[in-house]
Amino acid sequence: MTFREHGRREVTGVVKVKEPEPLDSLRTFGAVLQALREHAGLSREQFAVLVKHSKHTVASIELGRRMPDPAFVERAEEVLGNTGALRKAAACLARQPGLAAWFRQWARMEATAVTLCTYECRVVPGLLQTAAYARAVYVSVPPLPDEQELEQRIEARMARHALLSTRRKPPRAFSFIVEQAVLERHTGGDEVVREQLDHLLEVIDQHWNVEVQVMPLRRPVHAGLDGPLQLLETPKTKWFAYSEGQNNGRLISDPKEISVLHQRYAKLRSQALTPEDSKSLLERMRGAQ
Repeated sequence: MTFREHGRREVTGVVKVKEPEPLDSLRTFGAVLQALREHAGLSREQFAVLVKHSKHTVASIELGRRMPDPAFVERAEEVLGNTGALRKAAACLARQPGLAAWFRQWARMEATAVTLCTYECRVVPGLLQTAAYARAVYVSVPPLPDEQELEQRIEARMARHALLSTRRKPPRAFSFIVEQAVLERHTGGDEVVREQLDHLLEVIDQHWNVEVQVMPLRRPVHAGLDGPLQLLETPKTKWFAYSEGQNNGRLISDPKEISVLHQRYAKLRSQALTPEDSKSLLERMRGAQ
C-alpha cells in the first residue's frame, strides 16, 4: 500500500512522515467555532467561562493559531447545542503548530488511543511535563526557538495533558516508565524540578488510569538500552509503536517489530520500581529539594 498521496511512504513497516503541505484546517475550525458561538449569542468572555478556558485561548483557537484539545471540543459542543459540527471539524484538523512534523501523525493516533505505554530515558514524558519543565527542555537544545515558536510548543504540549483525563469515555490507560536519572539531572534548576515532582505526585494521586514507574539509578540488567519507546493500542485493538531520535522520528506498524518492543516494555516494567515504590521515591526526592 502506498501513502505517497498523503506525503508519506511506508517501507518495511516504518512510516516516514514528511512536512505536510500548509492547510487551512485550523482556521476553518476556528471560523466554525466563532460562527456557532456568535449564533448562540455568547461573547468570547462568556463562552470562555462555560468551556473552562481563558478568553485568550478561545481567541487563539478561533483565529486558527492553536490546536483545540479534546476536552475543549467536547465542552464547546455541549455549550453550543451538540450539533456535532465541531467534532467533525476537529477530526479533519491536520495542522498542529508546536508539534514537530514527524510527531504529528503519532499525536493524532495518540488522541484516540485506548492504551499508551511510554519509556523515557532523556526527559520527563511530554504528557507529564509542567510548562516550566517544557520551557527548560526547549531552550536547552539548539537551535533555540523564538518567543512565538516557544509559546506554541509549550501550548501544544500542555494541550496534550487533556488526554490523561479520567472524564474521557472510556478513560484511557497510561503506563509511564521514567529513568530516575532524568529527575536527578535537575533540568531547569531546583524550582522547576520541585514543581515537576509535585506535578508527578499530583498526577499519580488524581489519575487512577495513570501508572508511573521509576527505573532506579542502579540496574545492572536493563531492557531499555536501545533508547526510548512508545506503544499505543487503537480503538480497533491494533498496536503501533513510535521511536524518536535526533531531529527525527518513526511510526512503526510492522507486527514483528512491535512484538519485540512489547517484550522489551514488559521487561522494563519488571525491572523498574513498582508504582508504590516509585511514588515513595518521588516523595523522598521532593522532600530533599
